[in-house]
Amino acid sequence: MTIELHTLKSAPGARKDRKRVGRGQGSGNGKTAGRGHKGQKSRSGYSSKAGFEGGQMPIHRRLPKRGFYHEQRHPLAEVNLDVLEERFADGDEITVDKLRSVGAVKIKRGGVKLLGRGEVTKRFKVQVQAASASAREKIEKAGGSLTLLKIEGENAAVQPAAADAPEAPVAEKTVEPEDNAPEADE
Repeated sequence: MTIELHTLKSAPGARKDRKRVGRGQGSGNGKTAGRGHKGQKSRSGYSSKAGFEGGQMPIHRRLPKRGFYHEQRHPLAEVNLDVLEERFADGDEITVDKLRSVGAVKIKRGGVKLLGRGEVTKRFKVQVQAASASAREKIEKAGGSLTLLKIEGENAAVQPAAADAPEAPVAEKTVEPEDNAPEADE
C-alpha cells in the first residue's frame, strides 16, 4: 500500500471523541452529568479564580509576611583577579565600561565588585564599586592602584566616590522686582 495524502490516517487511539455527558440515564452520565448535587459548582458558567479555597481564608493570607524590599540595594556583578590578568595588559586602566566591553561582567544595577581569586603580575589601575580585602592587597602588591566608586542605584558605574572632597558652594538665587509690576496704592 502506498502512502498518499488521501490514505493518511491518525494512529489508532490518537484521536478521542469528547465525552457527551447529560444525555440520559442509559449513557451512564445522565441526570447530574458528573457534577454532583446542587451548589455553585454544578451550575453552568461556574469558574473559580486561582487560589480560591471556597471562602476559607486562603493559604497566602494565612501565612505571615516576611522580609522587605530595599529599593536602593542592588546586587553587584563579580569579577576575579584572574579574569583581569588574562584580559588586560600591564598598565591598563580598568573601568566598569571596559570590563563590560571585554565581556568580563554583565553589569548589574549595583556596580562591580572585585574578588581575589588568582594572582596578579601586572600593574592595573582599577576603578570599581567594591573590592574584597584580598583583591585590594594583591593589586597593591603588584604595584597597581584601586579606586572605589560610589554606589548609587542606576548611576553606580558613573559616579566616582569623593567622600573627602569638599562640596561645591551653592550659588544663592536673588529675586529682583520687575519694572513693569503695578505699584501699591499709598
